[in-house]
Amino acid sequence: MSQQNANLPSALNEAVLKASEPVSADYVKVQGIDYSKAEAQDMRASDLVGSMRTMGFQASSLGQGCEIINEMRSWRGKHRDELEEHDRKGSFDENGKQKTTIFLGYTSNLISSGLRETIRYLVQHKQVDAIVATGGGIEEDIIKCLAPTYLGEFTLKGSSLRDKGLNRIGNLLVPNDNYCKFEEWIVPILDKMLEEQEEYVKEHKSECLDANTDVESPIWTPSKLINRLGKEINDESSVLYWAYKNQIPVFCPAITDGSIGDMLFFHTFKSSPRQLRVDIVADIRKINSLSMEASKAGMLLLGGGLIKHHIANACLMRNGADYAVYINTGQEFDGSDAGARPDEAISWGKIKAEAKSVKIYADATVVFPLIVAATFASGR
Repeated sequence: MSQQNANLPSALNEAVLKASEPVSADYVKVQGIDYSKAEAQDMRASDLVGSMRTMGFQASSLGQGCEIINEMRSWRGKHRDELEEHDRKGSFDENGKQKTTIFLGYTSNLISSGLRETIRYLVQHKQVDAIVATGGGIEEDIIKCLAPTYLGEFTLKGSSLRDKGLNRIGNLLVPNDNYCKFEEWIVPILDKMLEEQEEYVKEHKSECLDANTDVESPIWTPSKLINRLGKEINDESSVLYWAYKNQIPVFCPAITDGSIGDMLFFHTFKSSPRQLRVDIVADIRKINSLSMEASKAGMLLLGGGLIKHHIANACLMRNGADYAVYINTGQEFDGSDAGARPDEAISWGKIKAEAKSVKIYADATVVFPLIVAATFASGR
């Protein structure tokens, strides 16, 4: 106690001026960016994020997330030739060394937004190994190849937009005509897929069901359907085109929840009594097998709900992911999976107890471009 406080009532000294214990050496001093220094001006994204690591709040989570992503990207195991033949599974780099299998998940609103180009970059440059998206995350990518989405306002009145044939996604506007163009584009493809399916079944009879593990066979699964759409759109601005080109599987267990579902529904009337069949069981085996075969598994999740849990549940099959970065604004007070922190997934075995993990509470359109600039696109 200092001399000047010796005369204060003891209750005040205890309540307000209680002496601190020594601060652990593990704690890092809070410090922000001093823009008066030359090195802080016009910073590289990686330097900016590194400086944000000690700012606190979500800035520190952002910095931690970038560290985890860089670690999952840089991890290397044994060379393929060092492994027994039955262990030569999972992901390998261009030099034949084991690397982390990175699962990327994103919700449809992010493809509707300008984050689509950032996601496309990752897929184009083979920075991820498997994708899980919602139904809208599939169709909106295709639709943007056919017609643009526009910036609007969050406050635009729904009834007025309805009268004008405009659909609002937050502060984005999608004309109804875009979906008409999508229908004109996809229906001939569905017709062709049905024709290929029927010919294949006729030729192979009961043996055709064994063909759902073959990417090229017309025993359709959601991932095969999406692969075909990526091939047919043949547009370098498309995420799905590059996924097809680089043979990165795109999983969508909710493929019917959106405009694609509408098109499949309409197609049942057009082709009746014939019907296109889509096997979801083969895809759950495929994504779970990718996880089980991974030397190390990393989850990079933009948003919540189905995409988040589908990847996490696949990682359960290998007793948990080794790395996890969540980016969403969900809160955990209502018990939702979207709001759950990584520690909850640890309790289920979906993330390993010793894994590197973080949740960044933020709009992905704000932070993910910065994350990619500081990691995947940093040239390091």
